[in-house]
Amino acid sequence: MADNRVAVVTGAGSGVGRSAALALLGDGYKVTLVGRRPEALEETASLAGSNSGNALAVSADAGKADSVADVFKKTSDAFGRLDLLFNNAGIGVPSTSLEEITPEQWQAVVDINLTGTFLCTREAMLLMRAQDPMGGRIINNGSISAHVPRPGSSPYTATKHGVTGLTRSTALDGRKYNIAASQVDIGNAATPMTQRMSGGVPQASGEMVPEPTFDVKYVGEQILFIANMPLDTNIQFVTIMATKMPFIGRG
Repeated sequence: MADNRVAVVTGAGSGVGRSAALALLGDGYKVTLVGRRPEALEETASLAGSNSGNALAVSADAGKADSVADVFKKTSDAFGRLDLLFNNAGIGVPSTSLEEITPEQWQAVVDINLTGTFLCTREAMLLMRAQDPMGGRIINNGSISAHVPRPGSSPYTATKHGVTGLTRSTALDGRKYNIAASQVDIGNAATPMTQRMSGGVPQASGEMVPEPTFDVKYVGEQILFIANMPLDTNIQFVTIMATKMPFIGRG
């Protein structure tokens, strides 16, 4: 039944996470909205309109194990099971050449983008393997940076390559529990994070060139499409991007 489907979406206060959460809520899911800013999570819930009562806002730091464990305990207590995790929380640093990145900047990105994805995946798998019926689906937000880096993006790029490895390991280790794992690689969805692109983005040539974006609602629709497939079917990797962005042929 549609009203028994339960999802956790991290980074749900804006951008891609908000788009995915609203798509899921609109389709009848009960959704735990996870993020650092409670007011942003409440705004996401309010945007769901008549479905806002199916949203549970939980403020948490995706990079801290105790905080993540609390998210999944609250989800289980409120909804009784977990069918979908969308690992979306992520950060970057301003474009900076690798040798100028500080250890603190590096660690902050690793903590959220990679360790946070691991922590959430671990908690989700523990719930999914113990519930009846057993199983569920985990979708990771990768990036086109998981394939081809931008200049000055070493922490972000390295963590997104790590997420790809984690996606593959999750798919493999999850098989025995009927857990499917996917990765959605996104290029230039129009979000607060990509607003700067209209003013120019560093290219491999050293130029600053404006890049096109696309409506983030299509990312939410893609997440919903994957989420609603039966667990015996999976889209392992998918790329959704602005058609004319410099990805194919980048560099």
